[in-house]
Amino acid sequence: MLDYIRCDLGLNKVEIQCAEANIKSRNIPKRLGFKQEGINREAEFINGCYNNIVNYSLLRIEWKGNQ
Repeated sequence: MLDYIRCDLGLNKVEIQCAEANIKSRNIPKRLGFKQEGINREAEFINGCYNNIVNYSLLRIEWKGNQ
């Protein structure tokens, strides 16, 4: 999918956001080489609680197979 985004869409940056407490979701961008940019504190309200959201990004120059 990253190759499609880079080659066909020509995007320079892809971002992923995950709930801070959701370790399985947070492992996906880490495994793909995304860098953590920061945390939006109490940015999401679910089931009566505020949750922190972790922001990850990957720049075109960081993508594997960059051309």
